[in-house]
Amino acid sequence: MNLKLQRPGRMVLSASLALFAGFFLQVPSASAVPSYARQTGYPCKACHYMPPELTPLGRAFKLAGYTLAGKPTVTSKGTKRDSGLDILESFPLSVIFDTSLTATRTVQPGAQNGNFQFPQDASLFLAGAWAPHVGSFVQVTYDTQADHFSWDNTDIRYANSTKLFKKDLAYGITLNNNPTVEDLWNSTPAWGFPSISSSSAPGPDAGALINGGLAQDVAGLGGYAMWNNHLYIAGTLYRSEHIGAPQPNTGRDASDAPLSFNIRGVAPYWRVAWQETSKNNNFEIGSYGMHVKSYPGAIAGLDDSYTDWAFDFQYDRTIPQFGGDVVSFRGTYIRENSALVATGALTTDPLIRHHLNTIQANAEYHFGNKLSGTIGYFDVDGTPDPVLFASANGDPRSNGYIANVSWWPVQNIGLTFQYTGYSRFNGAATNYDGSGRNASSNNTAYLVARFVF
Repeated sequence: MNLKLQRPGRMVLSASLALFAGFFLQVPSASAVPSYARQTGYPCKACHYMPPELTPLGRAFKLAGYTLAGKPTVTSKGTKRDSGLDILESFPLSVIFDTSLTATRTVQPGAQNGNFQFPQDASLFLAGAWAPHVGSFVQVTYDTQADHFSWDNTDIRYANSTKLFKKDLAYGITLNNNPTVEDLWNSTPAWGFPSISSSSAPGPDAGALINGGLAQDVAGLGGYAMWNNHLYIAGTLYRSEHIGAPQPNTGRDASDAPLSFNIRGVAPYWRVAWQETSKNNNFEIGSYGMHVKSYPGAIAGLDDSYTDWAFDFQYDRTIPQFGGDVVSFRGTYIRENSALVATGALTTDPLIRHHLNTIQANAEYHFGNKLSGTIGYFDVDGTPDPVLFASANGDPRSNGYIANVSWWPVQNIGLTFQYTGYSRFNGAATNYDGSGRNASSNNTAYLVARFVF
């Protein structure tokens, strides 16, 4: 999705709008990589219902810092004077290769329909144990449209465990570049549904900041803990870290244009969740959020303020009567309140305070680990503003559904068909752009083949 700003004064809003566009703009990355299987000796299905959805074992593996190993390691015992060594015999490297076909119901203006990408993207992963208590999920991705590799989702961890009130306490430190990428559940944005999306189909303009708007544009250091396998708490402090831009930060983006979103001080992210786990039932309910003050295209001066808070839930039910099939329900509600003082001064926009409400929910049925079907719903609404939003009426509302069928004939090769239907797009069901294009014109059929090795 490219934001098409129709008024000269709107150019200064590019950075802010790019953040709002995170809902469908990004191509989510899969967290199931074979280097973990090579490290643990477990098949992919042990940690995933289907990629990237984690089973209880998968969540325990991530909680432990990606370090659990069942295969041989190279070891050297340490002493008081000499350092020890404990590294994997096999290098923890994996590859994902995606190729896709995208078609919209009505051709996008000035473009052909039936867009074939070979590849759509390809990712390299350094994913596994680095040392005792230290492991990683590090991803770099080739973008066929930009024709280069760039840094993608990254989560490097130190993890350990102890006892608190005679109950198990797992804890750790995370260094990551995407708020919610460190999370254990698939109800928060980084690993939520849909786990794949087209990079050529249009998507809505408006989206909450925490819903992908800061992905790969920040660096954060934080901590997390799980007590008694029930209570999970986490917190991370983020700073702007613009890939490809000058260092130290000049307030400009990689093209040296004054459009960057620059965090003032640090931006705190918080997470709390409660889970209940039994043989056939896994339930989680929680909350997460973030507070950000930013300079649009600058490193000082007036600032904008965003506060995002959210609730989420996840329920996975294993059905023994149906051979261990799993039915899953996941959802999140995000409320974003913003005071765009700096943006308002730059654009002479009298409307400073805005809010956005986001609902995302899905239900999925897993036929074993070979076939799954998912239906999802999304809805975004908020404060209309003809200066802030590029739609003809300045209305941020969009809603619709996503239907997905995924087939994995083997655990590292997948074929997925996904259909996205819109009932409202950028504020209207009909003529949302003032040029006669309807919301349903952007309905998208998307077919992707994924190879993981």
